[in-house]
Amino acid sequence: MTRAVLSLGSNLGDRLGHLRTALTVLGDSVLVVSGVYETPPWGDTDQPAYLNAVLLAADPDAGPYDWLARARAAEAAAGRIRDPERRLGPRTLDVDIVAVWTDDDRPVLSADPELTLPHPRAHLRAFVLRPWIDIQPYGQLPGHGSLTDLLTTGPLAVEVPELSPRPDLRLESTA
Repeated sequence: MTRAVLSLGSNLGDRLGHLRTALTVLGDSVLVVSGVYETPPWGDTDQPAYLNAVLLAADPDAGPYDWLARARAAEAAAGRIRDPERRLGPRTLDVDIVAVWTDDDRPVLSADPELTLPHPRAHLRAFVLRPWIDIQPYGQLPGHGSLTDLLTTGPLAVEVPELSPRPDLRLESTA
């Protein structure tokens, strides 16, 4: 069995609907979903605000590349079109594999450019760490430490006020 933390983001069209599409595609593997946060765009700032969430999923038969295939299937189901000229541009749905653990709770490490694990920039993204804390308050990002420590110290402490919780918007797993 593997467990995976996946980050969801959408800033085009029916943003909440696109996040829900990811839950539908991932199906029964979804164990728990964070609250929804509205966040300013990161990187390429000339685009609409995002809705972001994080989920924990598990599947006894899934390996890291299975999670990647499922993430891409969710993006395709939401009509994601990749713009090679604007890598951090707007999108209907972005699903990132943040971290994967084996059945004996060892983190999967990968330097493959197709699937780098843990996600190489997760420790720099409040829009990943804050929702993740919702579902795993004592969580650890492999190679970086406590989610809470990462969020409250250093450069991310400035970003946190820019995240707006959206309790009026709910996501629920089907599990």
